[in-house]
Amino acid sequence: MGDVTIEPLSGPFTAVVRPPGSKSLTNRALVLASLAKGSSTLGNVLFADDTRVMLEGLSRLGFTISIDAAACIVGVSGAGGALPAAEAELFCGNSGTTIRFLTALCSLGHGRYRLDGVERMRQRPIGELVNGLNNLGVRTEYAGQVGFPPVIVDADGIAGGLLTYGTAASSQFLSAVAMISPFARHEVRIELEGRQTSWPYVVMTMRLMDEFGVTPELIRDPITSEPRCIVIPRGVYHAVDYAVEPDASNATYFLAAAAINPGSKVTIQGLGRGSLQGDVGFADVLHRMGANLIFGRDFITLIGPERLEGIDVDLFDMPDTAQTLAVVALFAEGPTHITGLRSLRVKETDRLAALCVELAALGAAVNVEDDDTLQIDPPVNIQSAAIATYDDHRMAMSFALAATRRNGIVIRDGHCVNKTYPDFFGDFRKMLESRAST
Repeated sequence: MGDVTIEPLSGPFTAVVRPPGSKSLTNRALVLASLAKGSSTLGNVLFADDTRVMLEGLSRLGFTISIDAAACIVGVSGAGGALPAAEAELFCGNSGTTIRFLTALCSLGHGRYRLDGVERMRQRPIGELVNGLNNLGVRTEYAGQVGFPPVIVDADGIAGGLLTYGTAASSQFLSAVAMISPFARHEVRIELEGRQTSWPYVVMTMRLMDEFGVTPELIRDPITSEPRCIVIPRGVYHAVDYAVEPDASNATYFLAAAAINPGSKVTIQGLGRGSLQGDVGFADVLHRMGANLIFGRDFITLIGPERLEGIDVDLFDMPDTAQTLAVVALFAEGPTHITGLRSLRVKETDRLAALCVELAALGAAVNVEDDDTLQIDPPVNIQSAAIATYDDHRMAMSFALAATRRNGIVIRDGHCVNKTYPDFFGDFRKMLESRAST
């Protein structure tokens, strides 16, 4: 897939959409199933670049995995906390979840493991995770720049004990440590200092650990209710049959498309108030801007209003929705002020920098403050432009929204959506074409 163009809508659409399985849940479930005792069957598994490198990595570590891609089913024979292979070279592409989760997983082995990725991965920090593992008794070294991949793990299990964990560049570091901690020689207690990045993703991890039979204890501050400590008991995960939820981050593009096209209606199946994923909260953000919303336990219905209003919102807990909101802001009345974006600097690309360039290309006035805050003043008229995607799937999917309202918008290098949603443009067009039923 090269450049992508989307025809602007001539009227509202009505559609029902069920996005493919969550990348975040798929990769967590694959790790937990590999650590479990017995054979697990995972359904609605996402097959995309990020999950394929995880599957390949687990296979290289010696786990027995059966794949039915057509049915989106994966069978995993878990090893009860052991690693079958004593050494492995693991290529993780540009998948942050894969390199972070597998680095932690390798610490449970007895041997030498090397983890690397594409050039951009070598610019994405991993030092906070490595330091945490070192504090739990894991021996590691860097094969290149200190604090960044490639990473080598000289593994002999983990001792466990007390770990102090501050505000990190990614919640995946904390999730990675949490998932392997039941197999430490001593109970792991993680003291949390400061506000935790993307905390709903850590909650997701703990809830999924509970599904597999190990229940972390979360201790909150008695006054502020902020999380202050996670205690992870020693134990063994048990094999389960588990169906992965649709991807809430990828659902944001369909919800946003309805929000910016007055009278359009979309229902997302399989996601709602009962979801494990914090990004379902993006529907509430659109509601605050003026969209009509019905939020069920396992569905979300959103109807586009006649006008949207700019918003002041903190996306610290769901930064993967920032690009979606940034494009929605182009069609709102008044400025939109988004905070909590510091982690965007170390994603698949520097997303703050990329947003500034591409939003300006469409005519918006954009300002970044303190590497954490983005203010967007919408243009009077959206300009036509060829949008660079920076090999970042979320840049491609977010800016596709603008093309529904303005002709002449081209999404460069659309193949980058293969990272998490290979069929995105096909599904997106199918939703837009449903306008004939209104």
